[in-house]
Amino acid sequence: MYLRRFAPIASVCTVLLFATLAHSQQQIDIAVGGGTTLAFKNTTASEALLPPQEKGGTYPSVSADVRLKKRYGLNVETSWKYKKANYDGYETYRPIFTDVNALYQPQLRKKIGLDLMAGVGIDTNRFYLPGINCGSIAGTCFVSSDHFMEHLSGGVRYYFWHHLPNFFVRPEIHYYHIQNNFEFHSDSVFRAAVSIGYTWGSH
Repeated sequence: MYLRRFAPIASVCTVLLFATLAHSQQQIDIAVGGGTTLAFKNTTASEALLPPQEKGGTYPSVSADVRLKKRYGLNVETSWKYKKANYDGYETYRPIFTDVNALYQPQLRKKIGLDLMAGVGIDTNRFYLPGINCGSIAGTCFVSSDHFMEHLSGGVRYYFWHHLPNFFVRPEIHYYHIQNNFEFHSDSVFRAAVSIGYTWGSH
């Protein structure tokens, strides 16, 4: 309950922060991307009740960051499963990962740099009630399970377009450590993705 109340407040505060800093900072980036999740098997899980692994499927993503000083800044990002997945043959579900991060952007060459991030966020698992069409009932047709998580990620940024030099492509890997992720087989989830973005300001 507290996490669900915190999420909209955090989102609004983040948007206001980016808007306030937009006029005075060296660099602002916005990116969209897509990827998939990977999860390792939890060898300590009970064989009597074996929850599914949280892996596979297509995950769109949107992200934005502001560089505050030299190569350091703040980042906010969200990614979600595009199509609902089957949960043990009974119901469907959709994970949503939202995180806020400290950002470090070292420059390797003129057109190549790194995006290194560490932060915290919320993993929201939406479980949809079987046999119910969301558009046919009043209110929600799903229940949400929210989990606090830690997040680490690294990506290689490449400014690829000579005529429009502020566009970049970024292959990236994300690691989520999800607290008490009992609905799934492991607390550790990886997301491999590629993002395309645009930079305002120097880079």
